[in-house]
Amino acid sequence: MNIKTIASMAGVSVATVSKIINNYSDIGDETRQRVQKILDETGYRPSSSAKTLATKKSNIIGVVFAGKLNSDLNHPFFVSVINSFKKHIGFLGYDILLFSNEKFSTAKEDYLARCRHFQVDGCIIIAGDDIEASVHNLDQSVIPCIGVDIALTGANSSYIMSDNMKVSAKVVEHLYLSGYREIGFLGIERSSIVTSMRETAFNESLRNFGLTVNTNWIIHSKEYDEESGYQAMKAHIVKGTLPRAMFAVSDLLAFGAMRALKEHNLKIPEDMAIVGCDDIDACSYTDPTLTTVRQDKEKIGRLAAMMLYDLINKQMEPGVIMIEPEIVVRKSCGGAV
Repeated sequence: MNIKTIASMAGVSVATVSKIINNYSDIGDETRQRVQKILDETGYRPSSSAKTLATKKSNIIGVVFAGKLNSDLNHPFFVSVINSFKKHIGFLGYDILLFSNEKFSTAKEDYLARCRHFQVDGCIIIAGDDIEASVHNLDQSVIPCIGVDIALTGANSSYIMSDNMKVSAKVVEHLYLSGYREIGFLGIERSSIVTSMRETAFNESLRNFGLTVNTNWIIHSKEYDEESGYQAMKAHIVKGTLPRAMFAVSDLLAFGAMRALKEHNLKIPEDMAIVGCDDIDACSYTDPTLTTVRQDKEKIGRLAAMMLYDLINKQMEPGVIMIEPEIVVRKSCGGAV
């Protein structure tokens, strides 16, 4: 059973059947009812390729995890964002297609070529580090794109990002108001736009409160994961003098730092307060529970879905949305003595 057979059974053209399947309004009620009855009786469902040819839309959204991200789908923050995006883009009638960046073909196929092959209507690009050049090509193409934690500049692209300058500013303000004056920073050593923004804002915020930026308390791990945070803090403890508080740019790094402190019989927050960032679910179950900066993951995913939908349907101009961060106070950060 195919669309040609349906057209023959109904005594109409293939184009008429296609219009009825895709809800065009310029078909008479009698014809529509006759064709719809045959569709119902035969149980015919159009293939995705047939619908794509008829509407020039595939109703498929490409998902790109750009560059080197912490084990891609294992990072709790981005998993939550994608889950929210998937739900809300689904409400709008789209399915998602996840692209792999593990190995491009010998023909130098890239993200843009893949998007064209699968005829995606748009893409969501999730930021990592060491972004591939092919991400730039996709951003600059005619395919509508929405970025999360990555600044896109294409004529058909927008992006959403937590206000990373405010993230650090709120952490420093909270620690200052809690009585801490010796504050350190735990980031990653690889090039990262997000970490760089948070580190710059951290140093500026210390100076704004008249506090010293002690470079000995600025430490960097190899990756964003818990083990890297553990190793970085462990090496820092061995060196000697410690700050009274430490801001880690991700909750996973904070978890690792907390493990290293405990192994050296240092109490949290009595010997060192710890503040993370992302507010992943595990923060409520650590011992002590982790003070962190909440990025509204559900909101980011929902906004990404709605903005991409509007870009696809040319209902908005490209723009930038900054999400306001929020301090979530728990037990890993008490008042300084």
